[in-house]
Amino acid sequence: MNITNPTLVILGAVVLLVLLVVIGMAMVRQRRTKRLQGQFGSEYERTLKKMGDRREAESDLEERIAHVNTLNIRPLTAEEANRYALEWQDVQREFVDEPLLSLQKADRLIREVMKARGYPVEDFELRVADISVNYPELVADYRGMHRIAIKEAPDNATTEEMRQAMVHGRTLFENLMRQGSEEEIHDKEKI
Repeated sequence: MNITNPTLVILGAVVLLVLLVVIGMAMVRQRRTKRLQGQFGSEYERTLKKMGDRREAESDLEERIAHVNTLNIRPLTAEEANRYALEWQDVQREFVDEPLLSLQKADRLIREVMKARGYPVEDFELRVADISVNYPELVADYRGMHRIAIKEAPDNATTEEMRQAMVHGRTLFENLMRQGSEEEIHDKEKI
């Protein structure tokens, strides 16, 4: 078989092109991974562990972002923010006498604030997935808080566990309240 010089050149160019495409695809995947790790933090690792496959996990995280981008997340009105803040204060005061009941009320109040902002709240797993996009550092604590809040008997969790859950719930609540309130938007417009 007689392979001519032009054939070798073409064959070499095709091999080089395929190699460049493979390297390019690997670089795109690596950038995607770094971007998602940066955005989701420990939630990235949790999702990867749950899914067992990097491609599936990253696809799930991308779907979460796309879903949240379709939502009409709106700021709370000043009246809503004030009402929710007062309700939260009541919930915290009740914690001393009724920690589990208070934690359950806190869980419901977080759900109400999310609903008022425009998050779908019917399904807990979807709620957590949506929260993970905007509040990735808080999602694990929110899961823990919710797990304790839905327990029926107070002896399933210690008072200290409920106190920690309440602290985590307060952090999420404050972030939900702070991010996007009308007052915050008006303050930014003044700058």
